[in-house]
Amino acid sequence: MADVIPQTYADWRYCITVQCGLALSPDYIQARIQALSAAESEDSLRFRRLYGDSHWQNVLAWFRQAQAELPLL
Repeated sequence: MADVIPQTYADWRYCITVQCGLALSPDYIQARIQALSAAESEDSLRFRRLYGDSHWQNVLAWFRQAQAELPLL
């Protein structure tokens, strides 16, 4: 991965799970979706300032994709 900021879902997932060592658990995914979904929340505004709206939208979509890939219990 040449870019520091992931450009694809696969790169983002690798960055989260391997490089950062975070588990994409149902609770973690839901918490991040909640935090980033409110466009004017403190978390979203900080993220958008740092990485831009396009990346914010990508990351939110990638968390939703990860959620959709979770096994049904």
